Amino acid sequence: MKAIISPMKLDIAQADLDDLTDRLDRIRWPSASPIEGTQQGPSLQNLQALVTHWRTSYDWRRCEHLLNSLGQSLTTIDGIDIHFLHIRSKHENAMPLLLTHGWPGSVLEFRHIIDPLVNPTAHGGTEQDAFHLVIPSMPGFGFSGKPTEPGWHIGRIAQAWVELMSRLEYSHWGAQGGDWGALVTQTLAQMNPPGLTGIHLNFVPFQPTGQEVADATKEEQKMLADAKRYSTDYAAYMNLMSTRPQSVAFGLSDSPVGLAAWIYALFQDVSDSDRQPERIFSLDDMLDDIMLYWLPNAGPTSARLYWESMQAMRNRPEAYDKIRIPTGISMFPAEQVRLSEQWAKNRFENLVHFAEHIRGGHFAAMEAPESLVSDIRQTFLTLR
Repeated sequence: MKAIISPMKLDIAQADLDDLTDRLDRIRWPSASPIEGTQQGPSLQNLQALVTHWRTSYDWRRCEHLLNSLGQSLTTIDGIDIHFLHIRSKHENAMPLLLTHGWPGSVLEFRHIIDPLVNPTAHGGTEQDAFHLVIPSMPGFGFSGKPTEPGWHIGRIAQAWVELMSRLEYSHWGAQGGDWGALVTQTLAQMNPPGLTGIHLNFVPFQPTGQEVADATKEEQKMLADAKRYSTDYAAYMNLMSTRPQSVAFGLSDSPVGLAAWIYALFQDVSDSDRQPERIFSLDDMLDDIMLYWLPNAGPTSARLYWESMQAMRNRPEAYDKIRIPTGISMFPAEQVRLSEQWAKNRFENLVHFAEHIRGGHFAAMEAPESLVSDIRQTFLTLR
């Protein structure tokens, strides 16, 4: 029997939006940090400004309309509902491309690159640059189903994505991702399923070898220092969710401002914004992303992906084998974990494209969409 793929239209109950308003009206604020700046996390002033906009100006129905206009679907894979966007290009020979978000991202993380990839002739490209896009919400994220059993780690998600592309009858496709989406995409490359022709990454998690550290150039030494600083100064969220995700689950589920602060901290710390994310992200864009965690109560279930995947990584060190299928990589200067082209060549046997950009950070599709689109086009130029 053919698997069912059903169209989906969002229509969040007004009672849920009224409940959010009520919670925002009753927030009890913490005192301001005695340390100036963002050393201890998001500032009281910045969060109050975000919440004021949320209460007085933000329009969820606008975001809901955007999602509905992009073409949403649901299908059940391995016992769980998968929500995904499926945007087909008008160009006949467009290449199917799977885009996978991370945390605290969502399908809307890609909103600024969707039309340039699907409709390249309107954005400085040619028909040969066109893609059909498949953008799923990972299990436990957005409007996908919530895992009720352990085992939904990046490997299982990658297997679900292979099934999703098969159900869509795509026999020749590429994959792209950053953050957890990069790990899912790398896992796909290691699986090397029929039809996957290549991958593109804008984040590459790795551990440098002793020899790489000893031979590091000045630029590579800066990369090592930035990665160390990230681990010591900014990775508390990751350490908590990797070990005790249920501890933070109650706050993420019950307090919209607690959830917003948890997510805002990442927009602040790993973007190319000098710790002022409002410089590069609109308040609406940040709140749209936050709402895709708040409305479906996905804060707790998304946090558990860290625990699940860390358990799987400890048990499967072979997941770091050298990748052999064609790979493109984009490195952005404010990404905290970066690697050089030589380090990339040590890990990717067929590196078809490598680019270092002068601006942008961890949220490349939101921060530097033109650069990311160009690199994706270059990566898959000869793989169609």
